[in-house]
Amino acid sequence: MSSPSLKSTFMTWLPVLTLTLCTFVFNTSEFIPIGLLTDIGRDFGTSEAQTGWLVTIYAWVVAIMSLPLMLLAAKMECRKLMMLILALFVGSHCLSAVSTSYWMLLISRLGVACSHAIFWSVVSPLAVEVAPKHKRSTALSMVVAGSSIAMIAGLPLGRVLGLYLGWRMTFLAIGVVAALALFCLWRFFPSVESQQAVKLRQVPKLLTQPALLGIYILTPIIMTGNFTVYSYIEPFLAQVTGMAPNHITWVLVAYGAVGIVGSWFFSHAYDRHPLIFMKVAVLGIAASLLVMREAANWETTVFLLCILWGFAVTLYNLPFQSAIISAAPTGTAIAMSVFSGIYNVGIGSGALVGGIVCTHLTIGDIGYVGGGIALLAAGFCLLRLVPIFRGILAQKTDTESAMSH
Repeated sequence: MSSPSLKSTFMTWLPVLTLTLCTFVFNTSEFIPIGLLTDIGRDFGTSEAQTGWLVTIYAWVVAIMSLPLMLLAAKMECRKLMMLILALFVGSHCLSAVSTSYWMLLISRLGVACSHAIFWSVVSPLAVEVAPKHKRSTALSMVVAGSSIAMIAGLPLGRVLGLYLGWRMTFLAIGVVAALALFCLWRFFPSVESQQAVKLRQVPKLLTQPALLGIYILTPIIMTGNFTVYSYIEPFLAQVTGMAPNHITWVLVAYGAVGIVGSWFFSHAYDRHPLIFMKVAVLGIAASLLVMREAANWETTVFLLCILWGFAVTLYNLPFQSAIISAAPTGTAIAMSVFSGIYNVGIGSGALVGGIVCTHLTIGDIGYVGGGIALLAAGFCLLRLVPIFRGILAQKTDTESAMSH
């Protein structure tokens, strides 16, 4: 391929690459306090539970503000909207980097949460809009890849930077990368008019579908269980297992990296065995959390368990998002916005429950409590949700069979 042609291809894909960079910094920022919990707590003299509020309040603001902000910004020109989102994100990270108190850091994280709340509602439709024709699925997969890279590389790199240069430098570095994305948006991004007006009256219609309603009930419960443990995994591994800081970083890398394996399994086998994916996901999460305390007696076993746990979480996220898109083909944006909101309810509630366990029991007990909550969710899934999806699949098979005849 000639150099001009290569440059032309790169420039064609640059808007999508810019959005991929945005998803990378947003996902890295969301979970970075989890990797730096101990350092932030030590600096401000706060307990694990109090420091964990950084995760709880962030997630709840995202959950509460997703729909209202999406409705407010529905008619705004997309490039201008993304630039405003990134500007708020960069400014909030600069404030995080110069925070001199816990409350100043918390306020700065509220700014990031508000930018996050609207970002995830618009990024996927926008990626499809600016992608070259006939390459929409590639554009979507690139945006998803930005999230995966954040878990594999962003969170561990941010943690390493925090360990050696201080946690404030991690927030500053995220702000600098986001400023680069903001420059690319301003310089290379085309003007894109808002494609669809989102209406609040679409929400009640979604809740009349048993499959969607079931997912919306299951998700906050199982994610509460999951994030009861994940929000405090760094101090858990340090205090209960006695793991060295660099080893904890590798556990976080493995937890994120196994998502690629889960994605491969999903793309190759989900269509043939969707119900198996759902069962393995919910039971895998519950089982991983319940045995976390016993596995923590040895570094090798807890490392392997975290890999299985990360795999189960990936197997949860992908099939249920796919099920939402199938169940709401005409209202995908609003259905995914509701899913994102309730997912963040689970993240915030999990961080809160984990903090209560750390305060009133011990940090070693988070697996038992989180696993118990996840087990309740798994029971609901197996007894209520799986039969609903089995009926939908049977109906689909009958329809396809009738059409073939």
